Amino acid sequence: MVPPLRNRATAQSFACVKNGRRYCRSMRRLRFYIWLWAVLLASVGSATAATGKVVKVLPHLLDLQGRHMLSPSLYDRDAYQAELRKHPEKCSGIRFDIQWRGRSQRGESAVLRLQVRGTAKNQAPPELQMETTVKLTGISHWAALKLVGEPYQELGEVTAWRVTLWAGDELLGEQKSFLW
Repeated sequence: MVPPLRNRATAQSFACVKNGRRYCRSMRRLRFYIWLWAVLLASVGSATAATGKVVKVLPHLLDLQGRHMLSPSLYDRDAYQAELRKHPEKCSGIRFDIQWRGRSQRGESAVLRLQVRGTAKNQAPPELQMETTVKLTGISHWAALKLVGEPYQELGEVTAWRVTLWAGDELLGEQKSFLW
């Protein structure tokens, strides 16, 4: 049998009983501070700098009409690319299809930079650089950078490439060819 409650302090201490468990004020306060600490820690962790990654880079030769394939079949695309590699006189340029992903808390923009090395005749290997500005949204996107016309002819055959994703001065992601 429970003794009758005589003063307010005793009544408050028994008021903390819930589902057979007894919590005093200090335990409830401790639980609140732990919860508050976890919420603050989670909010600080999500306010980090931008993150990103270059997922995939697909270099495609372009024919004289600017096409990289004749039909929407992957097999036909690969066969047509092999034909263009065998007959460089049919090529008018090269297109790099780049899949990238980036996330930022403030919706920042970033720079997707392509660096290409070629084999020019009777010269040191030339290097060309192209850039495009992209918006960091948190999902995967594709970007296409084309090298056509006179710059492609001066570069010669592409021997190595490197794609980087930059947010200001911070490198977020990189993909490069074997010979880079």
